[in-house]
Amino acid sequence: MTFEEEKMHTACEDLKTTEKLCESDEAGVIETIKNKLKRNVDSQKPPPSVIDRLQRQIIVADCQVYLAVLSFVKQEVSAYIKGGWILRRAWKIYNKCYSDIGVLQESCQKKTSQESLTSDRANDNSVTNEGVSAESLSRLKGSVSFGYGLFHLCISMVPPHLLKIINLLGFPGDRLQGLSCLIYASESKDMKAPLATLALLWYHTVVRPFFALDGTDTQAGLAEAKEILQKKETVYPNSSLFMFFKGRVQRLECQINSALTSFHDALELATDQREIQHVCLYEIGWCSMIEMNFKDAYESFERLKNESRWSQCYYAYLTAVCQGASGDVEGAESVFKEVQKLFKKKKNQIEQFSLKRAEMLRKQPPSKELCILAAIEVLYLWKALPNCSSSKLQHMSQALQEVDDTLHVGLKHLLLGAIHKCLGNSKDAIQAFHLAASNELGRQNNTYVQPYACYELGCILLDNPETTGKGRAFLLQAKEEFAGYDFENRLHVRIHAALASLKEVVPQ
Repeated sequence: MTFEEEKMHTACEDLKTTEKLCESDEAGVIETIKNKLKRNVDSQKPPPSVIDRLQRQIIVADCQVYLAVLSFVKQEVSAYIKGGWILRRAWKIYNKCYSDIGVLQESCQKKTSQESLTSDRANDNSVTNEGVSAESLSRLKGSVSFGYGLFHLCISMVPPHLLKIINLLGFPGDRLQGLSCLIYASESKDMKAPLATLALLWYHTVVRPFFALDGTDTQAGLAEAKEILQKKETVYPNSSLFMFFKGRVQRLECQINSALTSFHDALELATDQREIQHVCLYEIGWCSMIEMNFKDAYESFERLKNESRWSQCYYAYLTAVCQGASGDVEGAESVFKEVQKLFKKKKNQIEQFSLKRAEMLRKQPPSKELCILAAIEVLYLWKALPNCSSSKLQHMSQALQEVDDTLHVGLKHLLLGAIHKCLGNSKDAIQAFHLAASNELGRQNNTYVQPYACYELGCILLDNPETTGKGRAFLLQAKEEFAGYDFENRLHVRIHAALASLKEVVPQ
């Protein structure tokens, strides 16, 4: 959960071990030869049942999906390719299991119908010729639906240019089918039902807003998330995770004080769960930044910098930015120097960005105004500006107007445009985004500003039927005319979602 390298490596090794254990009784070519050689020794050992064989196959596919997710969170092209190949194998297993279970369920239903005509003994536990009960099949359907649903959601979000690289275009993800499968799994009697529920909450409260899967609709998914939380409130009254997701919903509804209360409650409930404590601290830091309470944000991020092993470089950067924005510029300058020492993941986009920004602010030297600019920039890049109240957005706009630095003119206009967009001032937003997109002076320091400005222009223009064509043109410009900038893959996912909303882009 905390994405620490050590924990992710351990998780990968555990998944590979589980996979080998489940594959030990599978009848592959080599295994068949081994079985023949050992037939005399193992003659007494019964063959695995249909249920056991299907369950093992589902677990193997689940392990593949989890390994792929662990690759995807690195947000690197090589990791996307590796994750894609892993998902390819999982897809084949899921497809076969899903089909086999469907056939068995149909056979079971037919047998039940036949027995009901000839005997009063027909019931839900009637079995097929393979010795499989309807109840077991229903549980298995729930089991396979969890991974199958996650698979569809993952693939539906991967941009087409990455799908071509990993040769996955033969397996287009269906977002609606993925959600339907996860809902089925969450309501089943399978042991993964709670995990399916958490996956749905994660999708509705984290993935949808972060990747802008619903365009400018920042409230999308909240009704579904609230319904899930309401249903599970009596089942898990003291769950730190469900309290965490309650806070996520409140944050997305701009109820920041309520969200802070929920995150603090989740933090207290997770006394012995270090990973959950860290994600709660992270959200507390973000909510404090949203409120422009930089002192509290600094305290949360500093604790993460000292306790978390995921990315101390990133947490050091956030610590320094909030410390400088609160007025302690000298202290911030000292922490900015630490960022370079803590830079370890050379291929990680977040750490690369943190290092470049820290170096820039360390050399200038930093001022309170530039640190506030950096804080608003992070809020923008992590899609947190829509969570800010109108008064805070206006306060941010005023703070940006005070920044007078030629190197950051383009960034300043991009952020002002994003704030105007959140406030509903489309005309002012379009004007600011045009200024950002046309700014060449600061391009070397802010390589992502122009493609992001084109993307933002495209999204605003898509909302008006009269300017849909222009909006699509800006999205394609952002997609095709820029490369090698910060958070490129992140933007491509958002562009893919925006273009897909037009129903004009069909993977080939």
